[in-house]
Amino acid sequence: MIGRERLRQILRAEHVSFQRTRTWKESTDPDKDAKLDRIEEVLARFPDRCFAFDQFGPLSIRPCHGSTWSPESKPTRLPATYTRTHGIRYFHGCYSIGDDQLWGITRRRKGGDHSLAALKSVRAARPDGAPIYVIMDNLSANKTPKVRAWAARNNVELCLTPTYASWANPIEAQFGPLRSFVMGASNHPNHPALARRLQAYLRWRNANARHPDVLAAQRKERARVRSERQRRWGRPAAA
Repeated sequence: MIGRERLRQILRAEHVSFQRTRTWKESTDPDKDAKLDRIEEVLARFPDRCFAFDQFGPLSIRPCHGSTWSPESKPTRLPATYTRTHGIRYFHGCYSIGDDQLWGITRRRKGGDHSLAALKSVRAARPDGAPIYVIMDNLSANKTPKVRAWAARNNVELCLTPTYASWANPIEAQFGPLRSFVMGASNHPNHPALARRLQAYLRWRNANARHPDVLAAQRKERARVRSERQRRWGRPAAA
């Protein structure tokens, strides 16, 4: 019988640890490689004219556990019983790759009209009329005929992520901190209060955006890692 400490030593030597399992969904999109290549190209060549858009939600009014500062031995407590009587909302978020700015608004539903409004706010961020590139998933609301026609008229290229590959959208990484800071350890009384808290976080986040030199160094490092490993964002290593 191997002792517990000896087993730990063996596992450490073999670089094995006890971990939670993770999922990976492979894209079945026939144009997967072409779409991912185009996203990587615009991120590398046109970061100052590249944006990302996505919907975050559904957001419901209920107690949400998380981490927060509290007095010792007096943890913040949230009610364990509640009713959902306020419906849901979706945060329609836009992210500027070049200057690390995030903005958006909460809506009652997803829809082509709301996606178009978000794209217009992106275009307004670069009002010079020169081409801009917007990365977003292939949700039907994001590629309606009206949205596509407006994009063609206004020199906006829609860079759609492949099916089951929303991880290729850079805005996805911004939603994790948003969830932690806005939803974590909260018990908002209604959607207006939640929206105010969300906008307060966006103001703080954008006032503390990363320096352009840091953003450029991060893009360079990600390109180097992808080149060496021949792996895209999130894809597990080949067996």
